[in-house]
Amino acid sequence: MKVSLNWLKELVDIDMNPEELAHALTMAGLEVEEIAPVAAAFDHIVVAEVKSISKHPNADKLSVCEVDVSTGTLLQIVCGAPNVAVGMRVPCALVGAKLPGLEIKHAKLRGVESNGMLCSARELGISDEHAGLLALAGDAPLGQDIRVHLDLDDAYFTLKLTPNRGDCLSMIGIARDVAAVTGGTLKVPAISPVLVDGAVSMPVTVAAPTACGRYLGRVITGLNARAATPDWMKRRLERAGFRAIAALIDITNYVNLERGQPMHAFDYEKLVGGIAVRFANAGESMNLLNSQHVELKPDMLLITDGSGPVAIGGVMGGLESMVTDATTSIFFESAYFDPDVIQGKTRTLGINSDAAYRFERGVDPEFARDALECATQLALEICGGADSRTGTITEAIGVLPGRNAVTVRPARVEALLGMNIPVIQMVAILTRLSCIVIQDGEVLLVTPPSYRFDLKIEEDFVEEIARINGYEKIPSNPPKSTLPMLPVPESRRSRTALRRQLVEHGYQEAINYSFTPPEWEADFAGNDTPVRVANPISSQMSVMRTTLIGGLIATLRHNLNRGESRLKIFEMGRCFLSDVVNLEQQPERLGALVYGARFPEQWGEGGQNGAKADFYSVKGDLEPLLLGRDASFEKTSHPSLHPGRSAMISVAGRRIGMLGELHPRLQQKYELPGAPILFEMDVAALQTVESPWYRSISRMQTLRRDIAVLVDDSTEMQDLLAAINTAKIASVIEISPFDVYRGENVGRGKKSVAFRILMQDTDRTLVDSDADNNVAEILKVLYKEFGATLRK
Repeated sequence: MKVSLNWLKELVDIDMNPEELAHALTMAGLEVEEIAPVAAAFDHIVVAEVKSISKHPNADKLSVCEVDVSTGTLLQIVCGAPNVAVGMRVPCALVGAKLPGLEIKHAKLRGVESNGMLCSARELGISDEHAGLLALAGDAPLGQDIRVHLDLDDAYFTLKLTPNRGDCLSMIGIARDVAAVTGGTLKVPAISPVLVDGAVSMPVTVAAPTACGRYLGRVITGLNARAATPDWMKRRLERAGFRAIAALIDITNYVNLERGQPMHAFDYEKLVGGIAVRFANAGESMNLLNSQHVELKPDMLLITDGSGPVAIGGVMGGLESMVTDATTSIFFESAYFDPDVIQGKTRTLGINSDAAYRFERGVDPEFARDALECATQLALEICGGADSRTGTITEAIGVLPGRNAVTVRPARVEALLGMNIPVIQMVAILTRLSCIVIQDGEVLLVTPPSYRFDLKIEEDFVEEIARINGYEKIPSNPPKSTLPMLPVPESRRSRTALRRQLVEHGYQEAINYSFTPPEWEADFAGNDTPVRVANPISSQMSVMRTTLIGGLIATLRHNLNRGESRLKIFEMGRCFLSDVVNLEQQPERLGALVYGARFPEQWGEGGQNGAKADFYSVKGDLEPLLLGRDASFEKTSHPSLHPGRSAMISVAGRRIGMLGELHPRLQQKYELPGAPILFEMDVAALQTVESPWYRSISRMQTLRRDIAVLVDDSTEMQDLLAAINTAKIASVIEISPFDVYRGENVGRGKKSVAFRILMQDTDRTLVDSDADNNVAEILKVLYKEFGATLRK
């Protein structure tokens, strides 16, 4: 919002320079982005009248003018402007005048003497218009300094207002805050009711009372719509960023700018019957002022007459009822519309509307009548004549917003601000903000003014006290707090520990979106009914993920497309099941992907042609995460994994994840040269670990025995190890497989499994007989459970 400093000084007493005022406003929450003069720096430019014009003897596009600047002598000035005319009053730069980048001197142009320069708006630095001279009013005083005549010794502030401060979208609104901040006297122009001298009136009804709390209208007849907008009004509108259009339109914009009340003028002769405010019916449409035809939706509030919609309430008027140069009678509208009804309508319609911008932030419902009286006065002054007549104001009242008293505790104010502010000062600040304050014991009952829609709870008033008192006065004391050392349970691992363990195995962390394409859910989770996003960013991010695999595959493809041939990545994040409101249905998971060579490229491993990562190498990376707990890997099927190269991971009989190679179908679909190995596990299960316990270290020598047993080919290695461990054979501290053989020497349907057995005792050195007994016990267990025999 742009604010003219001179206009602001007419509304409030200001005893500070522009820089001081800008700082005070910024510290009060109304950030001043820019202070700029309304015109460039220049001097010795006065109002002049062109008395005569003759053709330049040596140039077709130049004219020789005689100009009166009220010095008693006419000046001869050569001019090239196409719009110069006898009797025209224009700015004239006298000899010695200094304009931006130019100093006026006595000169000869094509042999003709010139004693000055007639100026355009761009040469004065007040506009980019340079097609011709700046035409002044016919009664502009000759010889008057142009800076005085055009009020150019002014500056404007560009304010960056927050959305909650709709009350500051007007000059009077800004003046109120300046008065509160500086303590200056507010001087709002008084509005007197206009004498009603016409019998014409327009009946008004409101069929949507909660959407339209107040609607006022007045008919004015006998107006001249072609009347020129006064220069003072044009200047104020243009300096605020409005474009002067026509007198009646400029009046509504001026009232809007000065008082913050959007208004609309209808051509009264184009209206049929009375005005009714209602919501749109199905199938209705209309043409807007910008010539756009729009289909109206049931949640759009309409201003209608007997023929149908003539405006969208609080947004934009209709084309058929607009004011034109031929208009002689108007119906002025001044209303209060509920912000919730107006919000979002311009975006739906694809239009820009200054009225909607204000209404959706909140307009003072008590200001509508004064604004209508002000617009009436201006219309009669500018466009009125002897036959002008003013009708009575017709009004319809709906549901107006209530302003209830809010309890403000001074002790709470001081606690939140961290500083002592006397209660009497709090009362004074709130009173300066036009609040009604009643002191009730140790609390204040504060009723905000009708135009402050942002003051609803106690904290809102605390903020008001802080900003008017001065944010810079709030002490910047460092916070004081005790930081007790919290216990860290040994039976729980942090997420950081899990991440660090994977990083130590050469993995890098990836972070992907929780929003995924529906296709990923179908491919990688077999989920045809994922949780859909109500307002997705794009069609490729329209559902919530239930697995991390899709994001990891996308990261792999991104890297492959950029020349990377080896990748080890992991991601830790939440997945979202059917009921995302329930936190239990938002499990946190750890997923990883390995692709390419098992080891980084180096001379000892054969480079890119070395051993590839496979199911077992990734299983080796995964097992340290389980910390040696009673984990099992069992064959499983999963939509995204190879049916013969995948396993379910369980701990103590509870499934915690899965591991496997990507399904060939998906490898082909996503155009991957090779199949990556993936695993995904629940983070909560990985965080829970057994408490550490002490076991003495034996000083005795370890014995090793290797055995090979023949078992059925269908026997799982996991089952063999579980049976041996369950037997708890004394002195056996470790047993692990190191070879599996299938071939002619072991027979059809059989396989040979070789185990390494380590034995040790803490009290004595084991001898061969002890080892033989332990091996015999192991063979006995394997024979009993699986029919295993020792391979000869």
